[in-house]
Amino acid sequence: MIYWDVSPEIFSVGPISIRWYGLLFAASFVIGYQLMFVIFKKEGRREEELHDLVWYMVLGTVIGARLGHCFFYNPAYYLNNPIEILQVWKGGLASHGAAVGILIAVYLFVRKRRQISFLWIMDRIIITVALAGFFIRMGNLFNSEIYGKPTDLPWAFVFASVDGIPRHPTQIYEAVVYLLSFLFLLSFYFRSNGKFKNGLLLGLFLLLVFGFRIFVEFFKEVQEHFEVGMMLNMGQLLSIPLVIFGIFLLIRKDKKIIRIQ
Repeated sequence: MIYWDVSPEIFSVGPISIRWYGLLFAASFVIGYQLMFVIFKKEGRREEELHDLVWYMVLGTVIGARLGHCFFYNPAYYLNNPIEILQVWKGGLASHGAAVGILIAVYLFVRKRRQISFLWIMDRIIITVALAGFFIRMGNLFNSEIYGKPTDLPWAFVFASVDGIPRHPTQIYEAVVYLLSFLFLLSFYFRSNGKFKNGLLLGLFLLLVFGFRIFVEFFKEVQEHFEVGMMLNMGQLLSIPLVIFGIFLLIRKDKKIIRIQ
């Protein structure tokens, strides 16, 4: 078994501290930008469009993830204490909220750009989102949060800041699936030379990532008290419509291949 006693802080100077989670979260945008730059250049898109898209993505991800945590998991508390919604530094970001935020942000981005379709841009963005999921779950590991139920498996983690009980390292389970999904989607994109049915990569991402999310939640400790005793927890319930949407994108009859020049 693995004894996990890693500090979530890399270093601190006075009241300012640099944490692994923040560094990994920022890295997901930096590396994602570089990857999207390569894709945009390959597709003949202007770099200025990518600059605008990045701002939409950053705001959509952070705002969506924060509001998702507040209103999916503890709406009564945050409605009574609305100022705390803004206090992101206290923790609390939800991946399902980030997913919704990204969808809305991309919709707003393409609304005034008729030469780019919503599904076309989502198929490219989702590759970087899968990689971001890997970085964020590794950040959760450094924070010793979103851990699993007790287990006697040889790869169990004992989180020193939580208790002395060996647990499933569910952060690593998800991180591995996100990384494999990223590699698969990236390989598919370049092997197909960007020519595939619009919505295909988005559908694959939703099916792979949120399909696994439904499965892995059975090994996680509940995130909020109200989830105790539920047949399916909030993470699973929120994943189901995303998986259904992913299946719809995969089976829908659309033989058009759109490659924007």
